[in-house]
Amino acid sequence: MFAKLARTGLLIAAIGVAGCNDSSMKDFAPHANKPLPDKILASMKAKGMTRTSPVMARIFKEEGKLEIWKAKTNGRYDLVASYDICKWSGKLGPKFTEGDRQAPEGFYTVRPAQMNPRSSYHLAFNIGYPNAYDRANGRTGSHLMVHGACSSSGCYSMTDAQIEQIYAFGRDAFQGGQTEFQIQAFPFRMTAANMARYRKDPNYEFWKMLKVGYDNFEITKVPPKVDVCEKRYVFNQVAADGATFDPAGACPTTTQPDSLKSAFNAYQSTYEAAFNGAVKASVPAPKPTIAGIKEASIVSEWSKKRARGERVPIDPPSFNADGSVTETARMGRIDSPAGRKMAALDAEKAAKQKAEEQRLAAIEAAKAEKEAAKAQALAEKEAAKAAAETPVVTATVAPSEAAPAVETQAADAESTATRLKKKLFGMFGG
Repeated sequence: MFAKLARTGLLIAAIGVAGCNDSSMKDFAPHANKPLPDKILASMKAKGMTRTSPVMARIFKEEGKLEIWKAKTNGRYDLVASYDICKWSGKLGPKFTEGDRQAPEGFYTVRPAQMNPRSSYHLAFNIGYPNAYDRANGRTGSHLMVHGACSSSGCYSMTDAQIEQIYAFGRDAFQGGQTEFQIQAFPFRMTAANMARYRKDPNYEFWKMLKVGYDNFEITKVPPKVDVCEKRYVFNQVAADGATFDPAGACPTTTQPDSLKSAFNAYQSTYEAAFNGAVKASVPAPKPTIAGIKEASIVSEWSKKRARGERVPIDPPSFNADGSVTETARMGRIDSPAGRKMAALDAEKAAKQKAEEQRLAAIEAAKAEKEAAKAQALAEKEAAKAAAETPVVTATVAPSEAAPAVETQAADAESTATRLKKKLFGMFGG
């Protein structure tokens, strides 16, 4: 079966050789024609590979790795180069919608037309998102690349030196007759330990589906045949004569060689034992993952505002398990023509608003001053009126009240005179 799959791939490649030759590369930018280093060519030769033999790529987000695998003379693939991904945006988990800044996960196909030797990111190739699975599940997005310049908004970004080599692998394979190469993008290496770590994640069922393709490659070391039906991936399945795979329709009756079934079952048996052991073991905490379409929509709206040049939180919002949304307090605006235009419009709007506030404040102040003056004038008028109407009051003593006081004073005077007379008689005896 393994040899049959390899021969099938080579046959398909041979059919599409026409139009894919050196002449189609002549006008490429100089760095798109750089040859692979001698060290890599020597390693390939030692492994039974030619410079133009078929190629495929694997991406692992959590580990930050992009691997290049090439076909050997026996049709099986072997690892020939591994690169540290400079940047990828978003979180672990698939891409859902335009603007969610998620780097895709899944099985994608790159053809010669997707290679861009004059990319503004040094060199680039489009990975083919959305594929049949993405479209069947209503997922949107465009221009998802592997490129240079170490800058990402949903892509897998490499250094310029790295992308020159990665690009060369694809270029050389196309020159050798390969019509398309496969990119397998995973959230992490799909080992039993990692699957156990993420078994409670909302993306787990999606990852279990990807793992079937991952396992098929691990077993055969040949890129799996990928189809989509019932809105899910199926791998290395052969439809009955006349039947086709409808991404959104029911899966057709399929067959698979017994040798592959047997190898897959044995692989799964070993995996299940390792998974059960990993569930009980102490493992590193899971990394942040996207919380489905809800979080993707929130980030997408943030991206739209940012693209319009609006002031938004510096980092994309994050959807929490309890349904709340976390946003960074620091605000900013993208430095672009749209951002600068929006900044100018905001400044003009702010200046007009401030002028209007000052005008209204001046009106209110004048009105208040006028009301105060009016109130003061009214108060003075009322005071003057009150003064004019108040009578002059002269103090008088009522007769009934004065008589007791006069009588008391007279009694006191008489008593004093009597005491003086008695004193004089005592002094002179007479």
